[in-house]
Amino acid sequence: MRAFVATVILLIRHGQTTSNAQRLLVGRSDPSLTELGEEQARALRPLLVQVTQVWTSPLQRARATAALAVPHLEPLVKDSFIEVDYGNLDGQPLSSVTGAQWRTFEDGHDVALGGGEALSAVDQRVHAELDALLADEQSLLHRHDAHLAIVSHVSPIKSAMVWALGVPGSVVWRTRLDNGSLTAITTRQGVPALVHFNLVPSFRS
Repeated sequence: MRAFVATVILLIRHGQTTSNAQRLLVGRSDPSLTELGEEQARALRPLLVQVTQVWTSPLQRARATAALAVPHLEPLVKDSFIEVDYGNLDGQPLSSVTGAQWRTFEDGHDVALGGGEALSAVDQRVHAELDALLADEQSLLHRHDAHLAIVSHVSPIKSAMVWALGVPGSVVWRTRLDNGSLTAITTRQGVPALVHFNLVPSFRS
């Protein structure tokens, strides 16, 4: 695998949780990692050797992934990278969300599923953090020798992808993001750019 020479932000989706394994909708609920999820987190270590700073969502599945993937660094907890709030649907089987509910959520970026949080609100908090990094010429977003790892969830990482590409938020519905995956963002002539999306390292389970 080619080295991440120009990669400066590495966004990591947490490893598999007990709720993921049960196909439940997981937002602000806080299930623990499964054994597979722990293996997925450890498999990321070779890709994170140049990481000098770690941010993590406050949820334990992200913090546990960070501890296994980058064990030598103490993470900084960032509420802005917490998962979207699914309201009263959080923890429910994915099959219990009706087709009409999904279509409404997908068609309306300002719609909050289950009375929780709209994806536009996720964009606001994630993009604000990334805009601040872009504006700060001393931040890790402008360095090629020291990387920032952000351990988070599906919605914030897809939001970061949208930010890097400069495309509408609705693009997220045409992408897939797996547990234990890595997404990489850099800058090119002062403009964000996507290097990798949903890169999943191989390992023996």
